[in-house]
Formats: sequence, structure tokens, C-alpha cells
Amino acid sequence: MTGPIRIPVGLGQRSYDVLVGPGTRHLLATELAARLPAVPRRVAVVTSDGIGVEVDLGETVGGVEMFTIPAGERSKSLATVEDLCRRFARFGLTRGDAVVAVGGGLVTDTAGFAAAVYHRGTPVAFVPTTLLGQIDAAIGGKTGVNLPEGKNLVGAFWQPSLVLCDTEVLATLSAAEYRSGLGEMAKYHFLGGADSGAGDAAAMAELPLEQRIARCVALKAEIVASDERESGRRMLLNYGHTLAHALEIAGGFGLRHGEAVAVGLVYAAEVAQRLGRIDGDRVAEHRQVVSAYGLPVSLPAGTEAGELIDLFGRDKKAVGDLTLVLDGPRGPEPVRGVDRVVLAEALEAIR
Repeated sequence: MTGPIRIPVGLGQRSYDVLVGPGTRHLLATELAARLPAVPRRVAVVTSDGIGVEVDLGETVGGVEMFTIPAGERSKSLATVEDLCRRFARFGLTRGDAVVAVGGGLVTDTAGFAAAVYHRGTPVAFVPTTLLGQIDAAIGGKTGVNLPEGKNLVGAFWQPSLVLCDTEVLATLSAAEYRSGLGEMAKYHFLGGADSGAGDAAAMAELPLEQRIARCVALKAEIVASDERESGRRMLLNYGHTLAHALEIAGGFGLRHGEAVAVGLVYAAEVAQRLGRIDGDRVAEHRQVVSAYGLPVSLPAGTEAGELIDLFGRDKKAVGDLTLVLDGPRGPEPVRGVDRVVLAEALEAIR
């Protein structure tokens, strides 16, 4: 292969490309210049403690300044967004300039939201440095931060101008951080990825890393293009996430996101079986796929069912009642009004 894999996200005037491959971060200056109507005078590069990935904007930009936010999910907050925007203002950033987010989902979600609200919208480019970021968080334009009451409850749809998924930087990840990304990869098996190989652990293991990432990106790009604002089909990308987000909040974010999603996938299958939507073989398939990626299939010790179910009610999909994305004869789809007794029984099944 001679160059990166280029995957378009087709959204009309908001369309952009995701480039996947080794060394793509070095294309930032040329690709960003091609995407923006004018060369920005200033670029704010937002990253986090410990990322250690540098980007080069060349000599075409008048001024570049680095903005570092603290590591850890607790810094994914409105306070961090306010701090970034105030620092942008002191830097002299305008809506004709650009923000570049370099880091994992914490960085792209937070910096993307800051870009969305600063001057009512400033162009942003993402250089995701984690597997989870490259196959999920950096693609699709969902930006946001957490509240103490729930995860990602404040945010905006703000599409990036460019996403550069540099597979070279993944070599620096810890085994636990890399495994976290595999939770999202497993999700794609049940969203049509099994047919394309996007979630088949055995088939994916035989492919070069950039092709594995590109398959997941292509599937997400297709879903996003069909439902940018999550009015219907895009909800499917939250498969496994209702329990995942509750586990993260209840556990003070001690569980990595991809691991929480893995448990959430198995849980969603248990709920679906109790509602008569799928059979035991399909539940077993969920467990097999998740296990094949070396991910957990059970609740962390000490989790309390009532607290988790209460947190389900704060999920963004909930509209007046409890809503989960559940598998069924036509594949996963949002299901509203799921009974608390069923939810509690399914939680006991994954202890």
C-alpha cells in the first residue's frame, strides 16, 4: 500500500475525509490547508498530559500555541471547556483560525466541543492517538463533556474538517488502553461489521492494523452520513453503551470505556433474550465475540443494580422512559419502555 487509506464522511458541505495509515499526522499542514477556505493565522493545538505526540503545521501558519488539559475523565467538564475558550481568546484565536486536537477521546470530545462553541464555531481537526479514538470517538462530529449526573450530557454536533488516524502512534499505547479500543471494535460485529469483517476477531487479526481500523471507520462513516444528528439510525452506534456509561459513572471512571462497552454488549444481549428478541445462541455469540478480544463479560465486583438502573434514566436515548439499543430479528434497534424487572434480572445474569 502506497499512502493512507482515505475514507470520506459524506455530509454535503460538512463532508470531510478520514485518513488512516502510518505517518498520517505528518500530512496535517497540507490536508488542513486544502480543507479550509483560507490558511489560518493561528492554530490552537489541544492535547493532554502524557500524550507526547507532536504535529507539524509547517511554515504556512502565523502562530501555533499548545494547550494542555489534565489527563483523566474528570477533566472532561464544562470547567475545562471554559478554561480552553478563555485561553483561546487570550491567544487571539478567531473563527477564521483552527483548533487541532491531538489525543484520545477525552481530548477530541472536549476540544471539539470548545471549538464548536468558541466564536459560535471554529474549524477543528482531529489527530486521535488511541485505538478507541481512531475507530469511534474522533469520527462523526459528536463532541461533549460530562456532568456529575451523567456522561456526555452537554455537547454539540460539530463536524471536524479532517481526521488523521496515524497508526504509528498506537505503538505507544499500554496493553490496557489498546484493549479498550477493542471494545468498540467488537461492537461493529453486531452493527453489520460481521459481514464486512469489521468485528470478526479472527478475520480482523489477519489484516494489517490500518485495514482493521479503516473497516470500522467506513462502517461508522456510512451510518453517520445517513443520520448525522442521531434522530434514528445513528443511535445504533450506542449499542452496549447504556450500561457502559452507567458503569463508568458509578465506578468513578475506574473502568476503561471499551471494557465497559464490552460488558454492555453482553448485557444488552441478556436483556434482548428476556424480551424474546433473540435466542440463547445469539447471546452466546455476544459472549464469544467479546471474549475473543480478551475483554470482560461480567460486571465489576461491588456494582449495585439499583444504582445502575437509575443511571440508565439519565442516558441521552431515554425520552420519558428507559431506552436501550437491543438486538433483534432485524439487528440492533432502540427499544423504549424496558421494564426495570427485566433490566435487574439481566444484570444478575452477568455478575
